[in-house]
Amino acid sequence: MQSLYDLSPLLRMMTVGALLALGPLAWVWLRQRRASAGQRVQALTLLTLFLTFDLLLFGAFTRLTDSGLGCPDWPGCYGNASPLGAHAPIAAAQSAMPSGPVTLGKAWVEMIHRYLATSVGVLIVVLAVVAWVGWARAAPRRKMDIFLPIMTLLWVCIQGAFGALTVTMKLFPAIVTLHLLGGLMLLMLLCAQLPQFDRQAPTPVMAPPLRKLVWLTLALLALQVALGGWVSTNYAVLACSDFPKCQGSWWPLMDFEQGFALWRELGMTATGAVLSFAALTAIHYTHRLAAVIVLAALALLAWRLHRVPALRRPARWIAALSALQLVTGLSNVVLDWPLLAAVLHTGGAGALAVALTWVLAATRGHDHRGQHVLTGTTA
Repeated sequence: MQSLYDLSPLLRMMTVGALLALGPLAWVWLRQRRASAGQRVQALTLLTLFLTFDLLLFGAFTRLTDSGLGCPDWPGCYGNASPLGAHAPIAAAQSAMPSGPVTLGKAWVEMIHRYLATSVGVLIVVLAVVAWVGWARAAPRRKMDIFLPIMTLLWVCIQGAFGALTVTMKLFPAIVTLHLLGGLMLLMLLCAQLPQFDRQAPTPVMAPPLRKLVWLTLALLALQVALGGWVSTNYAVLACSDFPKCQGSWWPLMDFEQGFALWRELGMTATGAVLSFAALTAIHYTHRLAAVIVLAALALLAWRLHRVPALRRPARWIAALSALQLVTGLSNVVLDWPLLAAVLHTGGAGALAVALTWVLAATRGHDHRGQHVLTGTTA
């Protein structure tokens, strides 16, 4: 029987991740060789954010193609650094169960996801080291904040641990959902670092009521992402295949106690019984009802931000991404959960989190030295 944890390929996995990270590092160095050190770090941070977003999308693809257990051990695949060395055990597992969860294709999807995650981790390590060295060498008045790069490094380690638990705990719904939320948090931490590099103009000040609205919307979005992750990890998307009703009713039969018992195995209740269809319906319908509240909050925020000339661009992004979420969410229901729509739905949530984080990070929360206050109440 294959051990859940086999660290023998760990060094080779780290080597693959480091080699993959050399590409982005070389690209930034060549493109920014005449730029200042701060501009190079900014470019690397932006590129790492982009690759982390790609990793979020590929993670969704991995989950939605049922490839999460394509390699049933961690960090490698049957104790190997790639499916090439695990061809025999994969073939045996596929022969015993042709539809999975272990097939050669799914093993490659899972391992590519791990390679990408390792390379992103290497880039975040580089950013943390550069930030620490820059902070230590800079004059007191020019020191940049190193809290966020160090926090990002710690967080990616936590995220890696949840990635391991996702495999070793056999797609335990609570762990998979937390892994999704961890990816969202990683995006937000990287995004929050970008505004500190732009010192050409004074940081605008956002009025407290508008800033509170951004924070509230971000909190609602995080809750909705958690509910969406709970829907996906419990395979509850198809519990309601019609819209706006569910199973032909405005209030179908639902079992919230079973559906939202958080610590349980996939497809099972907390007592070990098979999860009922009413529980899946409760999971799906709760996400659908919460979506109405979240979309309303996003629409209000986009309208308020658009009234501020300096924030019209992020306001448009928030409005467009909200529309994308509505379209892809409906497509998941009425088109029988198409893969493209499902991946885009996850990506849209991540992009919204980045947009809201940018609004918060690029503005101040209080008036200082007479700077202009952005209120969102002027035409």
